[in-house]
Amino acid sequence: MQTPRLAGRGALVTGGTTGLGLAIAARFIDEGARVVVTGRDRALGATAEAVLRENGDAWFLRADAAMDAEVESSVGEAVRLLGRLDVLVNNAGIGVVARIVDTPPEDFDRVMGVNVRGCFLYARAAFPHLAASGGSMIHVSSDAGVIGEQSLGAYSVSKAAVVMLSKMLALDGGPEGVRSNVIAPGDILPGMRHMAPPGVEGRESGPWLLPPIGRIGLPNDVADAAMFLASDESAFVTGAVLLVDGGMRAGFPIGPGREPPA
Repeated sequence: MQTPRLAGRGALVTGGTTGLGLAIAARFIDEGARVVVTGRDRALGATAEAVLRENGDAWFLRADAAMDAEVESSVGEAVRLLGRLDVLVNNAGIGVVARIVDTPPEDFDRVMGVNVRGCFLYARAAFPHLAASGGSMIHVSSDAGVIGEQSLGAYSVSKAAVVMLSKMLALDGGPEGVRSNVIAPGDILPGMRHMAPPGVEGRESGPWLLPPIGRIGLPNDVADAAMFLASDESAFVTGAVLLVDGGMRAGFPIGPGREPPA
């Protein structure tokens, strides 16, 4: 019988109560990890904790990724619960559906606060613990952070910043055995909970383009990528950006109006 790839390890997944974060946490537990998930909604957190505990050790901690004190407290409590910290997944994120020139300053600050500052705060707080274990950071960016999407202006800027932040953390972490990598998902069902026009609560979804691989992505597609980056199988991988987008950023495919020349 194959030994679980994360046996005995502790993982902290921010924004882990729904969607990609919950799928990543579940996959880690399946591979033997003990997991702490964070989020701002206590009800969603309690539900996530109950679901995850059906298969292993899991805890929910209420924390806002943009708040210094809450980040520091949640990292400290996660280490206490887990006994060690081997993997940090910076997944908490929000977005605004608007061109950058139409984005209110308060919405820009809010997006940057969670998506960029939150990643920075968690990485900084977790770094000593990851250095002690020779651990790994995984930052969830977006294909919009690789090639910008005009309708998601502030979100694209923030996710591009996450890519560079991860690269700087890879440089800082290398000598201390801490790896830092990015996952850049494309369109993943059912979509982000916090993605709507300025002043609108909830989510605006679609229409989505079908990627070259022929289907829209699923949370487990991203969880598989996170599993690879968290495991020893990626021991020589740091500073990388792994697109999980079904080929959407590979180039412009042949299609209506784009037929090859005769």
